[in-house]
Amino acid sequence: MKIALPDTTGRFTDYALSGTPIAAAALGKNPARVVYSAAHVVADPFTANDPSGRATVDWAKTMEFRRYLAGLGLGIAEAMDTAQRGMGLDWPGALELIRRTREELPDALVANGCGTDHLDPADARSVDDVRRAYLEQAEAIQTVGGRLILMASRALVRVAKGPEDYVRIYSDVLSACDEPVILHWLGDMFDPQLAGYWGSAGFDPAMQTALAVIEANAAKVDGIKISLLDEEKEIVMRRRLPAGVKMYTGDDFNYPELIEGDSEGFSHALLGIFDPLAPAAAYAVERLGEGDHAGFRAALDPTVPLARLIFRAPTQYYKTGVVFLAWLNGFQDHFVMLNGAQAMRPLPYFVEVFRLADQCGLLRDPELAVERMKKLLALYGA
Repeated sequence: MKIALPDTTGRFTDYALSGTPIAAAALGKNPARVVYSAAHVVADPFTANDPSGRATVDWAKTMEFRRYLAGLGLGIAEAMDTAQRGMGLDWPGALELIRRTREELPDALVANGCGTDHLDPADARSVDDVRRAYLEQAEAIQTVGGRLILMASRALVRVAKGPEDYVRIYSDVLSACDEPVILHWLGDMFDPQLAGYWGSAGFDPAMQTALAVIEANAAKVDGIKISLLDEEKEIVMRRRLPAGVKMYTGDDFNYPELIEGDSEGFSHALLGIFDPLAPAAAYAVERLGEGDHAGFRAALDPTVPLARLIFRAPTQYYKTGVVFLAWLNGFQDHFVMLNGAQAMRPLPYFVEVFRLADQCGLLRDPELAVERMKKLLALYGA
């Protein structure tokens, strides 16, 4: 099967699809690694709301995709950055998403983003405002039976006077949590407003503060996800975690080696890239559980160039690539996103995502993907 694809000058060349869709596999109840896919939401294309206005979600398609992830045996990281949290999806919308997923999939492994995004950082006057905001979301999520991922807070960056404020706020919030939570350290490449998180500009002092939070509250912490796109930093911190506290990789560039691990340990996974890579993730970790490390790497290593392209700088727009692949693969009928985010990457980006997705077997219906790629090209006048 062929499709004519343009280069950056508008010159077309025939591209012959060569990929074989990844073999179906589902993780069992005790997989070799805990694997969460941070899932996207499907926008309602028929809404009369402006893209800059209140988000309108297609709940039926959004829930259908979550059933697909759960059917692969993957956990769902709900209402996180990949769901355009804070970039189209506000707190009321996030809570509705959390509630619906809980009702739809009561037995699935789901952890839910708990933050302070209903508090405008400009309106935060003290750490007490941040504490109240965290506790409000934590109570709301726990009331519907949801487990928590404590997300990083833009407001806390604004008002914290130093590392001590982070330790105090996190300890106060963790004391109100019913079950152990996952902490999320999101780097400023994903959200520039989070620069200097944990009260320090450098990695080492910031890590010390995060470890102090964990050590003081170890019974309330299931693990920590760090999203710094730096393999060595993750390994350094992983080796410092208290016994029983998991490291969840948030490194969408280096996930195969981090999940596989080394003689001193390994990372579990909580990744936005495991939304479009869901079948590869399930198959690879199933292979790892069988002791087939070569099969694990053979499934995931070829996906890394695609992941690095999707998450290229400016990294916060990776969601555009995630939803583009969801559309190519038939999980939604359109390529429209909350906040008009489908416009945040250029045509050559989509062309290369198409090629790389084909080459690593991530176009589950190549004929449909070609048909939809042609529609996108036509939209661009190509």
